Amino acid sequence: MKTADVNVQIIRDLAEIADDEALMKRLAKYLKKLVAKKNDPTLMTKEEFFRRIDEAKEGTSMSFESVAELDQYIRNYGHV
Repeated sequence: MKTADVNVQIIRDLAEIADDEALMKRLAKYLKKLVAKKNDPTLMTKEEFFRRIDEAKEGTSMSFESVAELDQYIRNYGHV
């Protein structure tokens, strides 16, 4: 289905529920979830996930003696 067709279907469906306040509130709540998902930088495809795992395996690794040591590292270098 093309984007234009989807847009037309959404407008038709919206017209069907526009006079029902409860349904409109549910729709608004669901749309907020969809937008948040779309904007979530941590979401990735299965392929991207496994590619990143493979890249991590090839890179250098680090270990920390304590949570405090890890925390200190993240605070100093986490946003590089």
